[in-house]
Amino acid sequence: MRGAARYLTVLGIQLRASTAVGMQYRFDFLLEGVMTLFWMVVTLTPLFVVFGTRGAIAGWSYPEALVVVGWFTLIRGILEGAINPSLLTVIDHVRKGTLDFVLLKPFDAQFMVSTAKFDPWRMFDGFGAIAIFVYAFARLGRTPAPLHVLAAAALLLAAVMVLYSIWILVISAAFFAVRIDNLSYFFNSILDAARWPISVFRGALRFVFTFVFPLALMTSFPAMALLGKLDLSTALLSVGGGLAFSVFARLAWGRSIAHYTSASS
Repeated sequence: MRGAARYLTVLGIQLRASTAVGMQYRFDFLLEGVMTLFWMVVTLTPLFVVFGTRGAIAGWSYPEALVVVGWFTLIRGILEGAINPSLLTVIDHVRKGTLDFVLLKPFDAQFMVSTAKFDPWRMFDGFGAIAIFVYAFARLGRTPAPLHVLAAAALLLAAVMVLYSIWILVISAAFFAVRIDNLSYFFNSILDAARWPISVFRGALRFVFTFVFPLALMTSFPAMALLGKLDLSTALLSVGGGLAFSVFARLAWGRSIAHYTSASS
């Protein structure tokens, strides 16, 4: 219990430091927020075009597809605001051999590299996602049931675990092949496909986006849970998948740290 309190204290310090740095120039902070809202509108544009002359696509109506876009906006905000800023700095640490400064601290190394930096202005993605949800359910003419909201929140947690684990695996690869920038850009490009419901994809793509790089778990399944269309077995398998990804990523990180050669070696 005392150990958990120490980690929460460190996390609070890191969040306050990132917020102070992010708001050091308030005009830039607001400008970044406005640009985030602009890119959110750009994200919605393909949906406007596709549903312009159609009532539904692959079993999804326009308001239901909007719910998927809302989850995509939220997941992207979490990735670029809370996961990428910290983990991408690990690549430079490995290149320069300066990871020693992290490993020598009396805290878990994975925790320290995962909470080193946050981009607080990405909170605008969260506000945008809520606005999309409100608009989508207003178009549907109903509100989500409390049980469905709880199920969607549990699936959001599973989705974040999977996304974080995938990035830990990518960063772990830096210990063996330093030039992995293109790999991170590749996964960012794949993530863009998560703005579409999984049933839009067919054949091999659907299999890959469900089981290999589980985009369905990140956006489509939480959207289906919020809409009350997801069955219990799929929800439980999704949560189990998130836990399995986390365990695998933890093992890969430990193996990578053992392979690390510092600058002083």
